[in-house]
Amino acid sequence: MAFLSFILRFLPRAVTQGIPLLYGCTGEILTEKSGNLNLGIPGIMYVGGISGIIGGFFYETYAAEMNPVLTILIPFVCSLLGSGLMALIYSFLTITLRANQNVAGLALTIFGEGVGNFFGGSLVKLVNNGSAEIKLNKTNVAFRQVLPFAKDWGWFGELFLNYGFLAYLAILVAVAVALVLKRTKTGLNLRAVGENPATADAAGINVTRYKYVATCVGGMIAGLGGLYYVMDYQMGTWANDGALGARGWLAIALVIFALWKPHVGIIGSVLFGGLYILYNYVGVARNIEPLFNMLPYVVTIVVLIITSIRKKRENQPPASLGLAYFREER
Repeated sequence: MAFLSFILRFLPRAVTQGIPLLYGCTGEILTEKSGNLNLGIPGIMYVGGISGIIGGFFYETYAAEMNPVLTILIPFVCSLLGSGLMALIYSFLTITLRANQNVAGLALTIFGEGVGNFFGGSLVKLVNNGSAEIKLNKTNVAFRQVLPFAKDWGWFGELFLNYGFLAYLAILVAVAVALVLKRTKTGLNLRAVGENPATADAAGINVTRYKYVATCVGGMIAGLGGLYYVMDYQMGTWANDGALGARGWLAIALVIFALWKPHVGIIGSVLFGGLYILYNYVGVARNIEPLFNMLPYVVTIVVLIITSIRKKRENQPPASLGLAYFREER
């Protein structure tokens, strides 16, 4: 009974911590499969979160009567648009202008956090309630709504049915991306672009289009991780300089742990989420907490070492990852 009680307390929190990582991981895997290394995922998730907050704030503030569908749909669409725009900026810099992908990604992260803090601070001043944060009470309730019969299913309901819809959507998106990459012609073409864009180009595949679409869609998926973090995990609260950026870096580390396989990322996200909060359950001193927060990165390094030693091609990143494609050199 003690073990079951521990699982019922620990696993739901691990899942809640892991869902933003799963969104970021899935989006980054899709991006990297096209050959683009987007280190701007933390900034994209930041913008995805603040965009959802902006949409929800204005609807909750000025709507005469809140429609349940629009309460969810408006922040959801705003998050997709904001994160999609960030991914489009990255795509233009790295695909069209052929800028260094590492530099462009890091710049995007800094830019995204600045954008989030600017608009978050502006909303705080607009409310002018003496607080340093924004809280959307009605919107977060809609996003955190669980299945009505979850409590009737006992421990099974607590473990598997007691989450908002964005948690289940994250799993569906990861499975869908895995199936597209593995089972469809579009996925085959995308993987060909990531492995050898010159050969894919010679075979008649539009390399630029595939890179743009994969990077922008991947960015929008990652942005939903930011939306989940602020609406579900933070219960509709936005505070500047929050811990959302750290989740973005964890999501990038999870890509390596998952071996560029979205379905493996589902399990990995729960594992990373659990490792990230493990210090709460082992009774460590507060000053030891940063060491426990390092555990997901340590696990990633171990996996990276093992896969590098084994040298299985299916467990390696795309061959052209991080390299700009110059068609005239084909």
